[in-house]
Amino acid sequence: MDRMRELIDKLNEASRAYYAEDREIMSNYEYDALYDELVRLEQETGITMSDSPTVNVGYESVDELPKERHESPMLSLNKTKDREELRDWLGDQTGLLSWKLDGLTIVLTYENGELYKAVTRGNGEIGEVITANARVFKNIPHKISFTDHLVLRGEAVIKYSDFEKINAEIEDVDAKYKNPRNLCSGSVRQLNNEITAKRNVYFYAFNLVEAQNRDFAYRREQFEFLKKLGFDVVEYHSVDKTSILDRIEKFAMDIADYDVPSDGLVLTYDDIAYGRNLGRTAKFPRDSIAFKWQDEIRETVLREIEWSPSRTGLINPVAIFDPVELEGTTVSRASVHNISIVEGLKLGIGDRITVYKANMIIPQIAENLDKSGDLRIPEVCPCCGGRTEIRQIAEARSLYCTNTECPAKMIKAFSLFVSRDAMNIDGLSDATLEKFIAEGYIRSFDDIYHLDRYEDEITGLEGFGKKSYDNLINAVETSRTTNLARLIYALGIPGIGVANAKVLDRFYDHDMSKIMEASAEELSAIEGMGDVLAGAINSFMSDERKRELIITLMSELRFEESEVNTDNDKISGKTFVITGSLVRYTNRDELKAEIEALNGKVAGTVSNNTAALINNDVTSNSSKNKKAKELGIPIVSEEDFIKEYLGKDIS
Repeated sequence: MDRMRELIDKLNEASRAYYAEDREIMSNYEYDALYDELVRLEQETGITMSDSPTVNVGYESVDELPKERHESPMLSLNKTKDREELRDWLGDQTGLLSWKLDGLTIVLTYENGELYKAVTRGNGEIGEVITANARVFKNIPHKISFTDHLVLRGEAVIKYSDFEKINAEIEDVDAKYKNPRNLCSGSVRQLNNEITAKRNVYFYAFNLVEAQNRDFAYRREQFEFLKKLGFDVVEYHSVDKTSILDRIEKFAMDIADYDVPSDGLVLTYDDIAYGRNLGRTAKFPRDSIAFKWQDEIRETVLREIEWSPSRTGLINPVAIFDPVELEGTTVSRASVHNISIVEGLKLGIGDRITVYKANMIIPQIAENLDKSGDLRIPEVCPCCGGRTEIRQIAEARSLYCTNTECPAKMIKAFSLFVSRDAMNIDGLSDATLEKFIAEGYIRSFDDIYHLDRYEDEITGLEGFGKKSYDNLINAVETSRTTNLARLIYALGIPGIGVANAKVLDRFYDHDMSKIMEASAEELSAIEGMGDVLAGAINSFMSDERKRELIITLMSELRFEESEVNTDNDKISGKTFVITGSLVRYTNRDELKAEIEALNGKVAGTVSNNTAALINNDVTSNSSKNKKAKELGIPIVSEEDFIKEYLGKDIS
C-alpha cells in the first residue's frame, strides 16, 4: 500500500504537469513503467484508491478559456504493448486499425452546416471552448453539406516538419518546445487565435459521435461519411485476426517517416452495434483498445556531457554516447534536460546506459546500468568562464551561468531591443546578432546605429552581401524615427512590457528625463506599477552606465508623439481588462490599441481601479469574472462595449 500511494502521487503529479500545465517532468518510458507497476499492485491487492490514475481520467484545465461539460464523457482507452494480445482482443471480429495521434483531442459540433463549437477534451467531463481557435486550424471545413446536428471527435496536431521550423527560429535552447504535443496544446488553447493560426494546427477526425437522422452499421461507413464532408480522417485500415500483425508491422515501418506525431495505434471493432453491446468500465470503453509501441532499447556507453549555455543563463546538459541504431536511424546524443535528471540517473562518463526513442522519434536515456554518479558539474560557464550555480526552479534543479555579461545572455537583450514592439529593426535575427557580437561590431545598443563603419566586413561575412547589408542599414535608419514608449520597452527594464512602457510615456508627457529622475515612491503611485516595478525602474535608471547609454541613444533617435484622443470620457483615463476570445476584433491587441488611442489603459488583472471587464462569456466562472463580481466591476460583452463605451452602431 505504501508503494501504491507513492506511485499514485508520482503519476498524478506527472499527469497534472503534462495535461494541465504543458510541462513534462518524466519520460513516457518512465510513466508507462510506473503505471504498469501500479496496475499489477492493484490487481494483486484487489484495492484501487479513489485518486488512482487507473480510474481517474485527467485534470481540469487551469487557464481562463470558457469551460463546458461534454454531452457524453470522453473516456481513455485501455492499452497493451503486446501485438498478439491485440490480435486476441480482436478475436473473430473485423476491426479498424489506425494511428493513435499525439496531440490534443477536440470535439467539434456543426449546426446548419456550419462550425458551431469546438471544445477540448479537458478532464473528460469538462473541456475548454476554443471555437475561435478551431476556425483557424489548417484543414477544418467551416461549412459542410450536412445541415443536421453533427458531433465528431478528432486530434489537433502540429506536424514534425512545422514543429522543427518553429523551433529553428528559437535560438535559446531552454526556450525551444520539447515536443510537438506540448507546442500543439499551447497553440490550441491560446486566448489569441492569431497565434494559433501561425502554428499550422491540423485536425484529424477519429470518431463520429452523432449525425442526426443518419444511421451507420460500421465504423468504416462513418469515416467515409466524414471524408465526403471534407474532413481529414486518421489513417485507418480494415483488419482481422489473419492480417492484423502484418498491418501493425507496416505501421511500425511507416512511423519513421510519418510527419504527424503518433504514440501508438488504436484498434476499434468495425461493427458498431457489437462494440456498443460490450458496454464500458469506469474508465475504458470496451469497443476500442490502444496499442503502444514496445520501445526499442539499446545499450551504449556515455562518452561525454556537452553543456550548452543559453540566453537566459540556463546551461543544458546533452549526453554524447557511442552511436547505436534505433528505429532505423543512428543515434549518438540525447538531451538530459536538467541537473535533477542527471542526478536521478547517477550519470558518469564511461557508464553503460540504455537509450530509446520516445514515440519512436526523440532519443532519451532510459536507464543507467552502472550508476557511478561521478559526473562533474561544471563550475564555470563553457561560453564565458563565469561562475555557475545550481538553482531550484519548480520541481527541477538546473545549472545557470551567473555572469551578467556572458555573451550568450547578451543575445537576449539585443534581440529584445530590435524586436517588432521595440525598435523594430528587420534583418537583425538572433543568429546575425550573435555573429556581429562575436565579431565585435556590436557591444552596446548604440553600436547598432553605426554598423555602417563595418560595411566591408559585413558584406564579406558568409550569408551576407551588398543587398543584405543595404537592407539592414535602411532598417536601422528607419528605426531612428520612433516614440519614447518603444525605447522604454527596448531597454529591457525588468518587468516592463509594452503596456507599462506606454503608461510611463504618457504619465511623464513623453519626457525621458522625468522618468530618469523619478523616485521609487513617485513611480509606485502610478496606477498599475506597484512597488516591485517601481523599484526595478528606479534601480535601472540609477545605474550610471545605463543612464549614459540612454542619453547616447536619445541623441541617435527622433521621437514622435502618439496622438491620443481624450474626448471619450467613458474611456479616457479609465482602465479596462480584456479576456477570452473576440469576434468583432481580430485579436485583443486590436481592441487594446483602440482603447489606448482614446487615452484609456488595458491591464492584465482585475482590481478596484478597473472600469469594466470585457468578456464575451459574461456568465463564466473564470477567475477574472469571479474577481469582477466580488469587486462590483461591470462585466460587458464585446458588443456591449462597442455600443456603450465606444458609442458605435453595430447593427
